[in-house]
Amino acid sequence: MALVEVESVWKSYPRRAGLRSEERSVVEDVSLSIEAGETLGLVGESGSGKTTVARMILGLAAPSRGAVRVGGVDVAKASGAEMRRLRRKMQPVFQDPYAALNPRMNIFEIVTEPWLIHRREAGVDRRRTVLRARGAELMREVGLEESALARHPHELSGGQRQRVNIARALALRPALLILDEPVSALDVSVGAQIVNLLRRLQRENGLTYLFISHSMPLVRYLSTRIAVMERGRLVESGETEALCAHPQKAYTRQLIAATPELPAGAAGSSGLRSV
Repeated sequence: MALVEVESVWKSYPRRAGLRSEERSVVEDVSLSIEAGETLGLVGESGSGKTTVARMILGLAAPSRGAVRVGGVDVAKASGAEMRRLRRKMQPVFQDPYAALNPRMNIFEIVTEPWLIHRREAGVDRRRTVLRARGAELMREVGLEESALARHPHELSGGQRQRVNIARALALRPALLILDEPVSALDVSVGAQIVNLLRRLQRENGLTYLFISHSMPLVRYLSTRIAVMERGRLVESGETEALCAHPQKAYTRQLIAATPELPAGAAGSSGLRSV
């Protein structure tokens, strides 16, 4: 059984059309699966429905039709207790690293909050000295100094803030990370550092990723398999190298053709490398 199963999912929202009310479909008949330990890259232009699919997997939006299962549990039909358990198994990392952090909380409060919310299940001692030690471990894991715990989000750079977001997502040791455009708000070089960090964390922790992006080079670099969405529909999917070498759909060919080619020997200039 796959860790994530999305079966014939549709998502519609009501909208006004003059005096009439009608449904507008943003996701139409999408089916995909994610195996434990792999990275599925979900790629497509803005408005193609990628984030809506992610929201349905996270239980933040219910499908109008179809089913979404994580670990065999139907997310839309899960009880409160089941959903609480699912929250520990899957965590999001959002696009804007500043908007995702509470500006009134310091980094210590931000990264330890999941342990306080899930205190019984997380099995973490609530004493401040213990929480600080665990928080320091998370900082080192994502490449930050322990001193960052005392700072507030506005005192950090964009790349540092995204590392904090990743640290918070890792606090409960989830099986699945939903990465929704996690580097699109960052400079190219900083974004490459975050992507390399994600690769290392996946290798060290056995994580499963859903990596959402409009950038085919990033998706190709990080993903095991790729699923291509256009206007709410899944138009093509397959193993990364096979799909990129022999795309079957015109839209996929357009995404690949839009990728700038680097001069020979310049691949390392992007900062993307094996770590």
